[in-house]
Amino acid sequence: MHKIVIVGGGAGGLELATKLGDTLGKKKKAEITLIDCTKTHVWKPLLHEIAAGSMNPDKHELEYMAQAHWHHFRFRLGRMDRLNRRKKEVSIAPYVAAEHSIALDTQEQAEVFHQKLHHAILKAQTQKKPIQPGQLEVVIVGAGATGVELAAELHKATREMTAYGIDRVNPDRDIKISIIEASPRLLPALPKKLSHSVELELRKLRVHLYMGERVIEVSAKGVKTHSKRFIPSALVVWAAGVKAPDFLKKIDGLETNHINQLLVHTTLQTTRDDSIFAFGDCAACPIDSTDQFVPPRAQAAHQQASLLFKSMKMRVKGKMNLPQYVYKDYGSLVNMGEYSTVGNLMGSLMGGSMFIEGFIARLMYQSLYKMHLMALHGFMSTALQTLARIITRRTEAQVKLH
Repeated sequence: MHKIVIVGGGAGGLELATKLGDTLGKKKKAEITLIDCTKTHVWKPLLHEIAAGSMNPDKHELEYMAQAHWHHFRFRLGRMDRLNRRKKEVSIAPYVAAEHSIALDTQEQAEVFHQKLHHAILKAQTQKKPIQPGQLEVVIVGAGATGVELAAELHKATREMTAYGIDRVNPDRDIKISIIEASPRLLPALPKKLSHSVELELRKLRVHLYMGERVIEVSAKGVKTHSKRFIPSALVVWAAGVKAPDFLKKIDGLETNHINQLLVHTTLQTTRDDSIFAFGDCAACPIDSTDQFVPPRAQAAHQQASLLFKSMKMRVKGKMNLPQYVYKDYGSLVNMGEYSTVGNLMGSLMGGSMFIEGFIARLMYQSLYKMHLMALHGFMSTALQTLARIITRRTEAQVKLH
């Protein structure tokens, strides 16, 4: 049989493995293998809610092994570190975390951050001495969608957490949330109007914004920027942009860019090997033969997964003239939790883009997650899960307390 290996079980990778498993895998026309360094999948745009404690990951996580069993593909746990193009083999290695700061790329990292935040608040509640500078200060490096969504969610979650009998911690006085961004404004990749709206909301929440500041050092005591500004903090979250893993840099002769993304043609085939495809965050795919590349967004990964599903079936049939990927920007949504949701829609009925906020934007943000779930489980299963969560939500704490 043909063998198809998918490295990375994110939104695009897991959807692709599921679709290929339900077709080629089920019919024994190809052996589909998915590799990921974690045991469970959570939709990445939800990680800021897990980190803040607003969402219990047990209610939203999906076990890769179970999904593989149900949908006729294989799952292997591990992090890829090498590629042998001649033998058509990949190898996997253990993951080693960075020191002093926590990235927000996986469910495990989000849960680690939540545990540190929870322990810091409990420690402040029980200690006899006054709360020290930086003890309950959270610094978020990067003002992209993940960074600003996390700041808003932390503001809500820390106040809910202290409401459960933690009376020695005053959130308005003791808990400080800061965002550091190298660009001059929030959400630099999105329209200015959206950025301005989000900035107003964050300032209402008393989130400290440090724009035009580039981080040069993260220590156990805090963060130092290029302007010699020092921000004390015991909790630092790294949400500054997307960079592909270091092992991809010129891996077995494949062509990469300065952030380790694999350069691909519009067919999503790598420039130096037609048997290796790349999509999502690890791929540098050109937009309409320009010098611009497809942005690393969930909607792009979803679109590319759908295209690769068609491409893989064509390759198994021996067809080599594969379809071309054309990026379609449907807009962006930024979720500020219970405070606000803002966004812009592209290609509206009026032409161009349309700015939306409030309930409609929130509804559309939630619908994106439901579309992802339907791609994995189907309509009926997703509808029943949604109903069950609506019923049980009334009897659960609104923030994770452990």
